[in-house]
Amino acid sequence: MNELSIRHLAPGDAALMEAMLTVFGEAFGEPKAYGAARPSQAYLERLLAKEHFIALAALQDGTAVGGLAAYELAKFEQERSEIYIYDLAVAEPHRRQGIATAMIEKLKVMAAARGAYVIYVQADLVDAAAIALYSKLGKREDVLHFDIEP
Repeated sequence: MNELSIRHLAPGDAALMEAMLTVFGEAFGEPKAYGAARPSQAYLERLLAKEHFIALAALQDGTAVGGLAAYELAKFEQERSEIYIYDLAVAEPHRRQGIATAMIEKLKVMAAARGAYVIYVQADLVDAAAIALYSKLGKREDVLHFDIEP
């Protein structure tokens, strides 16, 4: 395995964010969802500038091979926050090499520095690999998820 680095994306990294979108589309089998109406570079730059948005790119030799997108949610009942991992993927040829774990470990450090008390993530019941990864790193809670149309 070549040298792996995990980079916290910031303004100026829109090209890497676009590379992450490609990885997500391929990994999830949804290239249209992540590529057909891709946000403009200006939109991505604004998103990367937002303090509550966290994007981590897993890079090997400067090429994005994985990505993690998360949101920091400020809580109201106490002065603390929680981190929600919205998307996490590793390109097929690079799986089972500890890349997803490395991204989550980097996020854990960032979450602690921000005063977050928990990181949470959802996994589809049919995604055995994701369930195995998250079970290794955290405690499972069985909940129901509902999509409500606006």
